Amino acid sequence: MAQAGHKGGDPEAGKAKAEACQACHGPEGKGKAPNFPRLAGQFPDYLAKALKDYKKGARQDPTMRGMAAGLSEEDIADLAAYFGHL
Repeated sequence: MAQAGHKGGDPEAGKAKAEACQACHGPEGKGKAPNFPRLAGQFPDYLAKALKDYKKGARQDPTMRGMAAGLSEEDIADLAAYFGHL
């Protein structure tokens, strides 16, 4: 089931892909410290853009750039839908 307002994102698939995010952003995407922002409840389009920007280097953070580097467009859409759905 795709999140309304975000093309193609599958929250259930995103949940399975979000395990790597939990180390910094927490198990429910609520963030763990000021350096690790809340992802839960953010707009999926914002999250997708942020991940794409990290991937291409438009947003500067070495950890997030590394995390986003291997994500496909589908992965990004699924993760954005999952965290936006929380």
